[in-house]
Amino acid sequence: MTKLIIFIYGITAYLIGMSGLTFFILFIGGWSFMPIHIDSGIAGNTVVALIVNTLLIVLFSLHHTVAARPKFKRNWQHIIPHPVERSTYVLLSGVFLAVICLFWQSINGMLWNINNDLVRTSLIVIQIIGWSMVVIASFMINHFELFGLQRTYFHFVGKEEAKAHFTDRGLYKIVRHPIQLGVLIGIWSTPTMSASHLMLSFCMTLYIFIGLYYEEKDLIMFLGDEYKDYQSRVHKLLPIPK
Repeated sequence: MTKLIIFIYGITAYLIGMSGLTFFILFIGGWSFMPIHIDSGIAGNTVVALIVNTLLIVLFSLHHTVAARPKFKRNWQHIIPHPVERSTYVLLSGVFLAVICLFWQSINGMLWNINNDLVRTSLIVIQIIGWSMVVIASFMINHFELFGLQRTYFHFVGKEEAKAHFTDRGLYKIVRHPIQLGVLIGIWSTPTMSASHLMLSFCMTLYIFIGLYYEEKDLIMFLGDEYKDYQSRVHKLLPIPK
């Protein structure tokens, strides 16, 4: 019965995590069919908006970066059982992304608003390509392991979890971090760049570069020379040959 509950928890956490990510993608995309999106709010006090928005990003970033570190995972498993550790991380990530969308404060100002239909459409297409890269790249490594579902399933069927392995196929031959590159493309490719959108895009970009710094240190620690060789051959985010 406990195994079944853990498996159901893993499915629930996966759905919440994916829902939060989807909500964020649609929110920052400014899609008009969304009741809440990046430009749907009414701007209030700018100082208050900057403080609240910064706190939201810090909350998400601390969880998403600190909770991903090996030392934190080892300590965390004294509280959260190993089979649901990854699922809990995914669940909280989805919740924090939804919190950002629900409580993000609008800021007055507009950097650009492109009216040319061809350019607008092109930017929207590029934006969709960016977010598609995120999904495709996750399957190139192991989508269900990345989002915690594989671990709870293996626990349910009594199968030993396979160790994570290094891959440099597909998009990973072009850049070392195609998921993060896809996010950057998705958040910056917009025909309408308001001050609110700019702040969210800038903060998420800053978080990505900080997060990648620590992630690469962990990868070197786990993979050693194999990853160092990969670093020498493939750029971190620039999709151009070395």
